[in-house]
Amino acid sequence: MTSARSTRNRIAFAIIVITAIVAVLVVRLVDIQVVQADSLNQQAYSTLSVPQSIYGARGDIVDANGTVLATTVIKYTITASPVDVADFTPLDPKTGAAEALVTPVQAAAQIGAITGQTADAVYALLTADKTSSYALIIKDVSLDQYNAIKALQIPWLYYETDPQRVYPNGSVAGNLVGYMGTDSTGVVTGTGGLEAKENQCLAGSDGEQTYEKGADGVAIPNTLVVNKQPVTGGTVVTTIDSDLQYYAQQVLAQQVTATKAQWGSVVIEEVKTGKLLTVAQYPTADPNNLDATDPDYWGAIAFSSPFEPGSTFKSESAAALIDAGKATPATQVLTPYKYTAPGGSVITDSESHGDLPFTLTGVIQASSNVGISILSAMLTTQQRYDYMKKFHLGETTEVNFPGESEGILGDPNKWDEQTLYNSSFGQGVTTTAAQIASIYQTLGNGGVRMPVQLVEGCKQADGTTTEVPAAQGEQVVSASAAQQTVNMMESVVSGGYAADLLAIPGYNVAAKTGTAEVSNGQGAYGGGYLTSVAGVAPAEDPQYVVSVNLMKPVTIEDGSAAAPVFQKVMSQVLQKYRVLPSTTPPVNYPVSY
Repeated sequence: MTSARSTRNRIAFAIIVITAIVAVLVVRLVDIQVVQADSLNQQAYSTLSVPQSIYGARGDIVDANGTVLATTVIKYTITASPVDVADFTPLDPKTGAAEALVTPVQAAAQIGAITGQTADAVYALLTADKTSSYALIIKDVSLDQYNAIKALQIPWLYYETDPQRVYPNGSVAGNLVGYMGTDSTGVVTGTGGLEAKENQCLAGSDGEQTYEKGADGVAIPNTLVVNKQPVTGGTVVTTIDSDLQYYAQQVLAQQVTATKAQWGSVVIEEVKTGKLLTVAQYPTADPNNLDATDPDYWGAIAFSSPFEPGSTFKSESAAALIDAGKATPATQVLTPYKYTAPGGSVITDSESHGDLPFTLTGVIQASSNVGISILSAMLTTQQRYDYMKKFHLGETTEVNFPGESEGILGDPNKWDEQTLYNSSFGQGVTTTAAQIASIYQTLGNGGVRMPVQLVEGCKQADGTTTEVPAAQGEQVVSASAAQQTVNMMESVVSGGYAADLLAIPGYNVAAKTGTAEVSNGQGAYGGGYLTSVAGVAPAEDPQYVVSVNLMKPVTIEDGSAAAPVFQKVMSQVLQKYRVLPSTTPPVNYPVSY
């Protein structure tokens, strides 16, 4: 009886234990499958899911005609997981049927046939460390090569996009398009020129996709999910004519080399619109190979390198005198070689001469410092300064190019007598090449200054254009004063010292030469000369401005150094844009009395 009771007790205890175990298992199962299901699924997905970025391509920079100046080329990096390298069976892409087994040795040969590597070299990379999950096979693979390798269906290969910025035209407009670099956080971004200035337009936005991998680390087919679509950057449309830019750079390079100048610049501006068609320089940088050029020339010196403009500034002074009613092209001024002002300031002309009976036109043609100084004294200091400000001197242009200089006008209340006189012939103040071109655009446009424009706008992927610059003109001097000044400049081309180098057969050309002393870096003149020519054509209805500057030429030190560049470039502009030859004779104001 006791034995039977003991047996029943043991059975009951066993049942209780089993029941308890089952209950625990049931609770655990419910906990896993119901209570923690979402959490565990997420953990499992996180373990198996592999995120990948989808590159949002950076936009292009193009010229006014759509020629690409900067673009992004996608290259690919091929890697492998050596620990997973094994035989595999590709599938027929059409039928899905299994094809012949491929060994790692065979796969290495297939890869090498596409990349140009030897089969042995590829196989060595795959087997160098069989415990590793990463091995670099090759970088900078093209899209065609990438597609060919993908078609091999090798499960233990992986692919990374490697976007590279390229500049198809090399140094043509290289000073404008700029270059790429990394910011303080290590992100690749535009760091110079338009790449930097227009980065908000150009920058794309990366997307994201994920795929699931198996326990062997190989991607599971048909598990790719795009979580966020990439956004392509916009296209920066510039006003630049790359053909003209190329031509100007070639002509300029020849003359800079021939005259042994430090550097040169050419600016071509459309008179009616203020659009910059060319901003060329030599030396200039190729963004594909910046290290080949001195960093001083990586940017655009037409915006960033101010200088005392010299006699090209006399056109602004003459326009101010006429607009203020203080002079006409026929106003007379007896002009000595050396003039001592009432306050003791001394001004001299570039060459010795007796007293000359010039008109204002003669002063412009002969480029007399003394003559323009005597006449400009009819304006007060404040009036002189106000006219300069109306021409937007002493401030950056509307382009706001990275590193752009405002130039220096100083405080007119602190100008001494010498500065007042010197400023009338372009010494004692500094300007940029872009500012000088803008002065001549204003004079050629009936006294209406148009905002200087380098970018048309940002063209988005959907075809819309945003960030379009303002194009409202501003009357600086009267139309009459502007036209009379242009007509006076015709005398420089018909009878000035560089006339033979400036004239363009069939066209009335208005231009002004300049030779400005350059500081020696110690607060005094004696550092050489900046020689220049700026002008418009045709004079009767100006369409284009060409401004040329050469810094410190050695073999020729006056405007004759820059004149051949002006003549060739302006001729090319008139021909390219099919500007009709002049049908009226040039205006011949008297140069003396």
